[in-house]
Amino acid sequence: MRLRGAIAFLAAIFLAAIPCCSQKQMAQSPKMKAAKTAYFGDKTGDDATRDETLAELKKWGRFTLVDDPKKADVVILLSADAYHGGDILLASGETGKMEDGNLKKDPVPNLNSPAPTRDAYLSVIDAKSGDLLWSESHAWGGVLTGKNSAGARLVKKLEKEMGR
Repeated sequence: MRLRGAIAFLAAIFLAAIPCCSQKQMAQSPKMKAAKTAYFGDKTGDDATRDETLAELKKWGRFTLVDDPKKADVVILLSADAYHGGDILLASGETGKMEDGNLKKDPVPNLNSPAPTRDAYLSVIDAKSGDLLWSESHAWGGVLTGKNSAGARLVKKLEKEMGR
């Protein structure tokens, strides 16, 4: 019985490490390495979290931030929902798609109502194709982790995985 428990424990550790490694490989992909310019989009509706995330991106200095997604190599999207190939659920409950680097809101949301937000998501999207290049989530802050630090922590994770 102990052997089964030990095997199950080791299997769980091994399986937990797989997403970490694949994320790092995504962050070191040729498209990610070649990107020089980035457009930062915030879909959380939380100004303080947006500001901390943007400040961390500027501090890192890896990308030249541009004000038009059409001029960017990648779109860095901070949101309250995971990016799904162009389909986006905004914190307000609206839905939309990324098309040619722009967010096109649906006239009528195609989902009832979103579940309460517990995580912030940072997604790096190819500005031309809309393909997801990298994505990660972090629990929305609190007393111990910092109320508005979720986005900034995700930028630090991206920085670590891309290598300076």
